[in-house]
Amino acid sequence: MPSDIQTQRIRVYLSRRLPPAVEERIAAQYDLVRNPQDTILTPEELARAAKGCSYIFTSAMQPVTRKVFQDLRGTLKAIGTLSVGYNHIDIPAAKEFGVSLFYSPGVLSDACSELAIMLLLNAARRGYEADTMVRTNAWTGYAPTQLLGIGLTGRRAGILGMGRIGRAISKRLKAFAVTVHYHNRNRLGPSEEDGAIYHSTPDSLLAVSDFLLLLAPSAPELVRFFNRDRINLLPQNSVVVNISRGDIIDDDALIDALQTGRIFAAGLDVFANEPAIDPRYRTLTNVFLTPHIASATIDTRNAMGFVVLDGIKAFEEGRTAENQLC
Repeated sequence: MPSDIQTQRIRVYLSRRLPPAVEERIAAQYDLVRNPQDTILTPEELARAAKGCSYIFTSAMQPVTRKVFQDLRGTLKAIGTLSVGYNHIDIPAAKEFGVSLFYSPGVLSDACSELAIMLLLNAARRGYEADTMVRTNAWTGYAPTQLLGIGLTGRRAGILGMGRIGRAISKRLKAFAVTVHYHNRNRLGPSEEDGAIYHSTPDSLLAVSDFLLLLAPSAPELVRFFNRDRINLLPQNSVVVNISRGDIIDDDALIDALQTGRIFAAGLDVFANEPAIDPRYRTLTNVFLTPHIASATIDTRNAMGFVVLDGIKAFEEGRTAENQLC
């Protein structure tokens, strides 16, 4: 590490507010500068706000582009992002300008899998409609055919992207007597599969997915992957859950399928252009919507922050951490 970082209190920039326990640890270790608005900044705003800082602590959705690295060259040494994804950061630029990057893998699986099951259950069992009926005083009492939904037991779930989170979801689905199928770029070993059925192509997976869970990481080739053609591969009355990236879904195609009944229901935590989501989703009663909260538990967000801080501590001590990308 350069001598200036070794001999004086390191100045760092916090682009979004973090859980109190994480912020307290950062403030105890570093000279902390906060973003008082707690909003996503443009790259130009981020570069101005972080001027003179050696580290930036940020999170998903905050773009860290080449301009940020250019404007802060010679000063910026490391970036820590509280996220398992890192497509919001220009990694080639980070490497070019000698900036190390740390992220927070391995601590989100339980929280994200819990939310996926929550979305699935609420979509399949018409949770939004039921809640609205009670809250608006529209419920007149029990009726044998009221709000008939789809049960989980005995059905098939297709998981697109069987990483840590996918495997955690698979484990939970088995408790509901759901048969799990999956597609990955590479087939998992027997112990990681744990009885899940592998499909070599996404289209083969969709054909058996009474419940489709989209967990694939962001990639250019997956933008609007879930389009009309792939919707038509699904069994009738299927349920779709997305906790990965919003742009994996063709909104026009999914909304049409929900409106016509081709798809029974959907549970969505992420959206293209969020928070400016397609307003038609708000008009649909067969969609259960959450505001990008898959990892939003106190324990998980604390763990994400601590993993990043531990990685940067290793960096300061001249060691390479497991969560260091470059």
